[in-house]
Amino acid sequence: MHELRGAGPVALRYPAGDLLVVTGLPGSGKSTLMRRCVRAPLIDSQLVREEYAARLPGRLPYALYRPLARLAHYRRLRRAVLDGGPLAVHDCGTLPFVRAWLVRAAARQGRRVHLLLIDADPAEARAGQRRRGRVVSRYAFARHRGAAARLRRLLFGAGRPPAGCASAVVLDRGAARALREIDFSAS
Repeated sequence: MHELRGAGPVALRYPAGDLLVVTGLPGSGKSTLMRRCVRAPLIDSQLVREEYAARLPGRLPYALYRPLARLAHYRRLRRAVLDGGPLAVHDCGTLPFVRAWLVRAAARQGRRVHLLLIDADPAEARAGQRRRGRVVSRYAFARHRGAAARLRRLLFGAGRPPAGCASAVVLDRGAARALREIDFSAS
């Protein structure tokens, strides 16, 4: 378990073939960090959502096509995990069974899962949502805050990664901004 605050490192290196789960509040910068830094295939639910939105006529509310977008995301995730190789995964954190499945699937393949939490203050995360023009409802944000609080209690209370995770790195927004590379070249 590593907590990195402020300037932080410019690179994080993980063993070749392992999986990295990136989690945090909506608006904390998960998708931005992954697009900027990850040097491996990435599965980001936001990318699937944007693909669906581009194909649909007009500006349909996300709630109408959310089930299809989520199904497509989980199908893409399953395929990528079963294909093997390094992988970075966007995790909203509100569905613990997803992380548990990733841990089991990786273990069957002799791979490990690592966790990266962007530990943004709720006000920072809300500001991030407003900047990108995608604000989640109060109800959804409350669910995300609850999931993040449970994860923080585990990480900081027990001082260890969640069950099945080989490591955990906690970045504040400053450390996330300083990070320039996440790769899977360590041995």
